[in-house]
Amino acid sequence: MVKQVTQDDFKSEVLDDKGRVFVDFYADWCGPCKLTGPIIEELANEMMNIKFVKVNVDKNPDLVSKYSIFSIPTFFIFKEGKAISQFVGALSKENFIEEIKKTE
Repeated sequence: MVKQVTQDDFKSEVLDDKGRVFVDFYADWCGPCKLTGPIIEELANEMMNIKFVKVNVDKNPDLVSKYSIFSIPTFFIFKEGKAISQFVGALSKENFIEEIKKTE
């Protein structure tokens, strides 16, 4: 399951995590986000070596500003609290897997 994270718990859920964390910056009204949401859920159920979280951009403006989110969906992969990968737009499941594998 992909956990909903806010600016209040982003530090504890993402930055303080010692492993890898995949962060999906999305909005409920965003068409491409609606396409990628189910794919991210699938990956969260299949890939146990990475944590998956999502951040609603409309409800977390501080994070949007801090990470310079200009279009959505935007995805980050953090490792030990540092952003090591960033990509934008709807991808296929295979492309998401490819991006995640690059960070192993």
